Amino acid sequence: MDVRRRTIGNAARGLAAAAVLLSAVVHLDLWALGLSAHPVLGPGFLATFVGGVVVALALLLWDHWLPPLAAVGFGLATLGAYVMALTVGFLGVQEAGGGTPATLSLVSESAAVVLGVVVLAAERGLRRRTGTSPARDERIGGLTPPRPARP
Repeated sequence: MDVRRRTIGNAARGLAAAAVLLSAVVHLDLWALGLSAHPVLGPGFLATFVGGVVVALALLLWDHWLPPLAAVGFGLATLGAYVMALTVGFLGVQEAGGGTPATLSLVSESAAVVLGVVVLAAERGLRRRTGTSPARDERIGGLTPPRPARP
């Protein structure tokens, strides 16, 4: 069961990283297509790109609960901003909706939320059973050696 949880956690981490990165690239593309001229949204879209790249890399490189939580937060924040832009307006912009970038964003950000939760659930079960970080548990075949116990 632990190996299965680790496999699910690893797969979900990779897919969550891909989802966050896709959303980040969509925001960079929209920024490059003209949103860079908007005084508030321009820097916001660029910051979303940078933040998405950081979260995606953290998901792949840091075996900790913070990156999947960041993926959930990233997805919820970007989805929330888009829903606000569609309904009541966001920072002075009322979005009409539709199109490929909107669809890609909605799908990727929703996936980031769901997959981030899957990672958290899978790895929480591993940490609870073994008392260590999943990648450092030798019974699971982690890639990094176990850390010595703290005094």
